[in-house]
Amino acid sequence: RVHGDLTPCSMALFTPVNQTRLTNIVVVRMKKGGKRFEIACYPNKVLDWRDGKETNIDEVLQTHSVFTNVSKGQIAASSDLESAFGSSDPLEICKQILAKGQVQVSAKEREQVMDNKFKDVATIITQKCVNPETMRPYTVTMIETAMRDIHVNISSTASAKKQALEIIPLLAEAMPIMRARMRVRLQIQQKEAKAMKAGLEALFALVEESEWGAGGLEILGLVDPGVFRELDETVRAQTRGQGRLEIVDSLVAVEGDADILDEAA
Repeated sequence: RVHGDLTPCSMALFTPVNQTRLTNIVVVRMKKGGKRFEIACYPNKVLDWRDGKETNIDEVLQTHSVFTNVSKGQIAASSDLESAFGSSDPLEICKQILAKGQVQVSAKEREQVMDNKFKDVATIITQKCVNPETMRPYTVTMIETAMRDIHVNISSTASAKKQALEIIPLLAEAMPIMRARMRVRLQIQQKEAKAMKAGLEALFALVEESEWGAGGLEILGLVDPGVFRELDETVRAQTRGQGRLEIVDSLVAVEGDADILDEAA
């Protein structure tokens, strides 16, 4: 596993007369097959690509060329690319380096990048979780403090969302926290519903309404995010695609952030 460090080079790069002069770049480097390979990217775009915020690779790469040394304008030979990556397609290799390479940054810039990533992870956790005792979301500051207390290590290469989902169970060992539930509405035709009702309701954390109507059974209630897929697959399989599962509210929480008094109570 490669941990990226991020490093913009603000100085212009020396390039031969027959090559494009690249300025204000971020270099992403990867060592593979005993050789060094580099790509030239726009500042602040590498993490956006890794987090899925940027999907247009031309907004990330200054050029599709793969270099052995960006600052000297030395482009990697096709034979070296083939040997190291099993391909000579520069764009595909650029994508590999973007995903796993080391972004070259100064210590101050690296610290700023990691601080921003830390806050991004905490913000996602705040958006996805609640205190199960109050059903209120935590503030970002409270989640950041809790993450520091359990000594969370943030990666610059993995997406903020992926890391947030991995950190939630770790936080749950140290504080009352859970994924906010989803409110869903389930509709099933009469003939399938009678046999399925009990089993389906068992998948709900809370059944708010369960009513029979002319069209069959309708259940409104809360489910844990981890159960939603199982519920959806069960409905599809047992109704042969005729049942309907609708997300009414993707995150159910009591309005207002949890505050210090809430947590002390």
